Formats: sequence, C-alpha cells, structure tokens
Amino acid sequence: MRKFELNFVASISEVGAADWNSLTGTENPFMRYEFLHALETTGCTTRETGWTPMHVWIKTSKESANGASNTVAVLPLYLKTNSWGEYVFDWSWANAYKSYGFNYYPKFVTAAPFTPSVGQRLFISPEVGRREILSLLIEKLKEKAEFLGASSWHILFPLEYEHEELAQLGVQARVGTQFHWYNREYESYDHFLNALNSRKRKAIRKERQHIKAQGISFQVSEGNEISEQQWSDFYLFYQSTYLVRGMQGYLEQEFFHQLAATMPGQLLMINAMQDGQVIAAALFFKNSEKLFGRYWGCRRDHQFLHFETCYYQGQEYAINKKLKSFDSGAQGEHKIQRGFEPIFTYSNHWIANPAFADAIENIDIGGPSMLRSAAKNFKSVAVVSNPQRYDEILKELDVNSGLLSDTVLFSLAVEAFTHTAQYDGIISGFLNKRLHGGDFDSLPREVNLKFTKIQDLRYGENPHQSGGLYK
Repeated sequence: MRKFELNFVASISEVGAADWNSLTGTENPFMRYEFLHALETTGCTTRETGWTPMHVWIKTSKESANGASNTVAVLPLYLKTNSWGEYVFDWSWANAYKSYGFNYYPKFVTAAPFTPSVGQRLFISPEVGRREILSLLIEKLKEKAEFLGASSWHILFPLEYEHEELAQLGVQARVGTQFHWYNREYESYDHFLNALNSRKRKAIRKERQHIKAQGISFQVSEGNEISEQQWSDFYLFYQSTYLVRGMQGYLEQEFFHQLAATMPGQLLMINAMQDGQVIAAALFFKNSEKLFGRYWGCRRDHQFLHFETCYYQGQEYAINKKLKSFDSGAQGEHKIQRGFEPIFTYSNHWIANPAFADAIENIDIGGPSMLRSAAKNFKSVAVVSNPQRYDEILKELDVNSGLLSDTVLFSLAVEAFTHTAQYDGIISGFLNKRLHGGDFDSLPREVNLKFTKIQDLRYGENPHQSGGLYK
C-alpha cells in the first residue's frame, strides 16, 4: 500500500514551479505557480495582509526510481486573519462568533487571492486514488486547524465536481451567482448584437455611440506589447478606484511587473484614449478558451466608459480571437442587459464548532449577496425583495413601456438593504444561541434589533418634537 507524506509549506517556492505546474497546469492563470508566487514575493499575501501562505504539498514517501517527481497533490491554502479579498462573504458568521467572545479568525481559505474566478482548486495526480487523497487532506486540515485554533476551512469558487466531492465528504456546500458572457460562434460584434432582443441591442449601441461621440478610442495591447508607461498609468488608475472609497488596492505595483515578466502570454491591456491621453485602463487575463476581466481604473469619469472598456471591448476581443467565454468578475446584475448570462458559482465550508456548523446549514448566503449586489446597482436593476410590491411594479412597467422611474428603483434598493440587514440580524441572534447550546439566558455582547413604525404620535419627548410608535 502506498504511503503519502503531507506537508504544510510557508511558501509556494518550497514546492517549486515544476512540481506545482505539473499538476495545476498553466491554463488557469490564477492557480499557476507564477501568479501565486508573485503574490507572495511582492508582499500581497503575507501575515501582514491577513493572507499567510500555508499550502498543502502531498508526496509519496519514497523518491521515484527514475528521478521523476514524487509530488501527487497540491492545494493552495492560506491562514486568514480577515475576510478581505475573498468575495464569498462570511462577515455575519464572524460577527456571531465575536458577539459571544469567540474567535472566528484565524481561518483556512483555499482560493485565488483577491480573485473571484471559478476554477479547479484540488490538484491531484491521476496516478493516485483521488478519494484517498481527499480524505487524507481533510483529516490533516482538521488536525492543523485544531492545533492552530483555526475556526474553519473555506474553499471558494471551485469547479462543480469538486464542490460535489467535498459535499459528499461532509464539507458544507453553498451556491452563489456570477454573470459570464458566451461566444455563440459570433462572426462579428454586430452578429452578437443581432442575437439580443431589440431593447438590449439599442441600449448597447447607444452607450457605445456615446463614448465614440466624445472622441474616445481604444488601444489593445497583449503581453510584451504593454509598455512601462502603460503599466504605470494602469497602476495609478487601479489605485484610484480604491482611493475614492477611502481604501487602498490589495495589489502592489511590483506584482504586476512580475506577471509581465513571468506570464506575459496571458495578459491583455485595453487603454481608453482621449485627446492623445490615456484616460482609463483595464487589465484582462486569458487562456486558450477564456477571457478574464480583472482590474480597471480611470483618470476621470465618463458615462458608460466602464461598460465600454471592461465589457464591450472584452466581448469584441473574445469574438475576434474566437474565445469561448468571458468572465468579467464578481456581482453585477446590470451585466444581463449587456449580454452576460447568470451562472452558478460554488463554495464549500468546514466549520470546527459543531453547533455553528449545524446552524449555517440553514443560512442562505447567496440570496442576500445577490440582493445587496442588485441594490448597489439600482440604477440598472430593479431588485424586488417584497412580494407585496409585485402588482405595483408590474403596473408601472406596463404603463412606462418596461421602465421604472429612478424614484421607484431607489426605493426598491433601500427596501432590499433593509431586508438583508434584518436577515443578518436574525442570523446573528440564531447563531449566538446555537453557540451556547440554545441558552436563551446567555446575554450576547452585541444585539441587532429591527423595529417597524406602526403609528405616528402627536409629539415626541417634548411638544415641539415629532414622535412615533415602533414595534
């Protein structure tokens, strides 16, 4: 019987490019050695950023007689001290732990850091028993979690068959949604537009014409064609998308320089130009069949510039290069109006605390995330979270030729955010009780309450103030 040796390594460099890529391949740009190694060496995935590398490396216990590699499996793994850069949100779980003084962090995460892209996560040689390796992996991860005090292990955006394998082995399954574009053997962009209904087709043409009328043109550069100046402009724009929200981008400038040096064949940059000046840039990744839209930023905002640079230019490139699909990133129900289609995405979660693990089996993650995403994009999406408003919405759509007013769209967004906030509060209260074995007398450190106004009062605490009765 073959014996295996499982190690947790502090850097992907301990495995080496040859052994890692022999199992992962290089088609998926976010799982190949060069991408993950660049994240480590440029300080993007470190203890300080909350992404401590702890990759799993499984070998046969004996060296191969012919000098071939004895590596049989690898797994990207990080010890996380926060939930940033994951895109499968577990903040409500963390808050439930915190409210009773439990530690949710550290936790284990298997993912492409800062990259919500679906792809293979469990890399196992076909020469060994897959089920045997998976069972060993889960057993050792649980032991390591207990030793380090890690609360959980989360596998984000795996392939569907991996998702099902892990669920069968007791690693809980969750489902989410993204929006991808598919090339139905289109011969041109007009061919693609003609496949859409007239409303979508007219809207896309109007948006593209609006950009063209402002004298904005586009430059497409691949791999080694991307100049140092283009990289400098791109990084400035990339950081600006975070600065406007009072944040800093996750990725260092040197990270992009390393990718340009080590995997140029999978890079594509699209620059928007106006009056001889670069005003925006989007960085894409690609393989032989798929385009991945990842990072973007602009010098100054123009209506529809983001849609043109990140969506329409990507679709046009995919058609010209005969790529089969285009993954433009997380969230975005507004993408449906621009030819993208909803797909299921998956994640799996092992929770060390049995009471908590049992409780989250009853919690919906994908639904609230989709509602919040739609509400965030309320100008383009009508998110109806209250069935009592169905008749009202249908009536207005009928009267206004399929359109809703900005006032109604905004009110629907507010209602959706209120609804999901209430749901998060219910989750927190439910999990708090489960963490303490259903002890209703145990008082949490934090309490989330929702009240609904049932009556206006004649005056408030003082006669000159208004007041209301809430239940």
